[in-house]
Amino acid sequence: MVVHLLRYQDHDRASWGVLTGDTISPLSGDYPRTADLIEHGEPDWLAAARQPGDVSIADVAPLSPVTTPCRVMCQGANYRQHAIESGMDPDARDFNLFFDKTDAAVTGPCTPVIRPAHVTLLDYEIELALVLRRTVDAPTTITDENLHDYVFGVTVANDLSARDVQLPQGQFLKGKSYRGFCPLGPVLAVLEPDDVGLLDDLELRLEVNGSPRQIDNTANMLYRPAETLTELTEFCNISPGDVLLTGTPHGIVAGSPPPIIRRLATALLPEQKLWAAFVKRQQRRPYLKPGDVVTASIRNAAGTLDLGTQRTTIVAPTA
Repeated sequence: MVVHLLRYQDHDRASWGVLTGDTISPLSGDYPRTADLIEHGEPDWLAAARQPGDVSIADVAPLSPVTTPCRVMCQGANYRQHAIESGMDPDARDFNLFFDKTDAAVTGPCTPVIRPAHVTLLDYEIELALVLRRTVDAPTTITDENLHDYVFGVTVANDLSARDVQLPQGQFLKGKSYRGFCPLGPVLAVLEPDDVGLLDDLELRLEVNGSPRQIDNTANMLYRPAETLTELTEFCNISPGDVLLTGTPHGIVAGSPPPIIRRLATALLPEQKLWAAFVKRQQRRPYLKPGDVVTASIRNAAGTLDLGTQRTTIVAPTA
């Protein structure tokens, strides 16, 4: 059985509980870090899962189920249709694309996000996030059969991205790491060994102001969690409570011209003018602006694995 954990603010205290429907059964222990919960909290959440909830989710504020400091690692173009809209041939891909975000970007599932004053091309990217279970400091072979030993649970992520920084400057880290650019939660679903197969059939859905923008299924991933984590351990250490964002589906705002057009433009225009034209053209598209509300949810059709819904309001910086 999947246990749905929620980290929440109750008065002045951050607490953990098991969420069932709209009620929370609080955990008795204190777990300041997600790593503390992973390493020591299992008896507590199993006991809480057997008790009826006595806290209404309407009375508390959900927090990110991933505490900082942590590593935030990411995959790019990992869904078939998104690879196509990014100008790639998914059937000719011979590498898994990795990048990262700083943990300054991590925020809660309902916390307003400031669009920096210099950013006009703020894009959304719903992603399934894997919350990692154990320390790995050497290359390790991870399979579907032992994936549970390395993945503690899953949650919803939104890889918010400043395209007018990321693309013209060639800086993924900077363009994707402004404060608040990684809403996580609300629910952290703990996976038992028999639950791992559920990751192969989850629907991701993102809306802006109630209008659908991204809808896809994890069945359409190009590189799946076990092979991705195996490769990741070749060049990156991981620790309990670290996060891997597994890529976004199609439907982002940023558009990519066909490769032949990009080559011609590069040959005819200086790079600075090329990117200035790109930004000007992209500003006509429906990027996120202050006042927009982004909702993001991930669940399976049966409802046995439901990660809840993020609700992120985009706001302007204060004077």
